[in-house]
Amino acid sequence: MQHDQELSAAACQGDEEAFYTLVSGMKRKLFGIAYSYLGSETDALEAVQEAICRAWMKCGKLKDPAAFHAWLIRILIHCCIDEQKRRKRTLPLNSDTRDERVAVMVSDSRLDLQQAMQRLKPKYRHVLMLKYYQDMTLAEIARVLGKPEGTVKTWLHQGLKQLRGKMDEGGELYHG
Repeated sequence: MQHDQELSAAACQGDEEAFYTLVSGMKRKLFGIAYSYLGSETDALEAVQEAICRAWMKCGKLKDPAAFHAWLIRILIHCCIDEQKRRKRTLPLNSDTRDERVAVMVSDSRLDLQQAMQRLKPKYRHVLMLKYYQDMTLAEIARVLGKPEGTVKTWLHQGLKQLRGKMDEGGELYHG
């Protein structure tokens, strides 16, 4: 941990090798987070690359180098959200495509879960993805999102409650 703090401080002062070492140690986690948001290997790799680029450009402005990991994950989440918004603008679903997707989701509960997750409020979706897809602790999630741990616990509880409701709702929609 001390070593990471020293690397973070050096990276934030412009040390490329320290920055590379920090980022290299996080690459699997970063990719996993991006993939859980975007569902595409190519898009996930692009989001990670964009996040790393943004982090390098703004690293000198990071006030607390000890928060480097959480800060980089937050940048990555914003890159993923940007990509999701871009997809919505460039790939509008027509009703035929949506019907085909619904038919597929009836037979695949994992796709049902993904669709239900996408219908959650972003704050709940972020907490659930970081907790269950990335196995992060509530304290880690609180650091990444820059929120108090109590808020993260509340969002986790509310997110799970809404997710259950949306899954039930989906089941009625698809089967009724």
